[in-house]
Amino acid sequence: MPPSTPRAALAAAAQRFTFSATPRLDAELLLAHALCITRERLLLSLNDWSVPAAFDALVERRAAHEPVAYLTGTRAFWTIDLHVAPGVLVPRADSETLIEAAVAHFAGSSGPRRVLDLGTGSGALLLAALDQWPKASGVGVDASAAALTIARVNAERLGMADRAQVIAGGWHGTGAAFDLVLCNPPYIEADAALPAEVRDWEPASALFAGADGLDDYRRLAPLLPAQIAPGGVACIEIGSAQGERAAALFRAAGLGVAVRRDLAGLDRCLVVTP
Repeated sequence: MPPSTPRAALAAAAQRFTFSATPRLDAELLLAHALCITRERLLLSLNDWSVPAAFDALVERRAAHEPVAYLTGTRAFWTIDLHVAPGVLVPRADSETLIEAAVAHFAGSSGPRRVLDLGTGSGALLLAALDQWPKASGVGVDASAAALTIARVNAERLGMADRAQVIAGGWHGTGAAFDLVLCNPPYIEADAALPAEVRDWEPASALFAGADGLDDYRRLAPLLPAQIAPGGVACIEIGSAQGERAAALFRAAGLGVAVRRDLAGLDRCLVVTP
């Protein structure tokens, strides 16, 4: 018999999510989604609710390692909430390091006027930057039709469709220089062991980049000198063990490079300047 109270249902669900680093949080997000309320409201009024049948189905799907963001259709990132679905990488807090690096670069100024997001996916980096700098406009580029659709939906939902252009393309650039270039390329080694919720659910094209995980950096490095405007910056995500190897590729292209760490103290972002 299913647990009869929300508190018991949450506890039972969390016990099934032992593969997750946040089993209780996962359960709370799924129950709130099933009830069509926020997690905050759920926690403040937990005893006021009954457990809907939809929760059981969500628990079963999460127990099969389906990402919570795909189940709820949403993910918080920086100052925005994004629509997320299969076909795009789930935005991660680690990627906020790129926005932090951009904020630091433009501190004391009016910020970037033009933003480019290469491999935009859900539009997370582009739209977070446009939310940070309301007078800026930008372009998001992606090769995936699914990603382009989701990024455009997010731009519309966030009221940024007039400032965010989302276009099809790969690592060929746009032929124009931008004040801020953002990029979270694939950087995982082809034979790397990944959690099932990543390996089995998220798009491989957004994850893997050759035997050493550096293939996409090799394509990006020659592109960037023409894409960064004078005084501008590119903030590029890296794997935690790739800092100096990835940086060397951009230095070889004549660019200045510093490595920025995330909140866990791990190398996470190349800060690239002309």
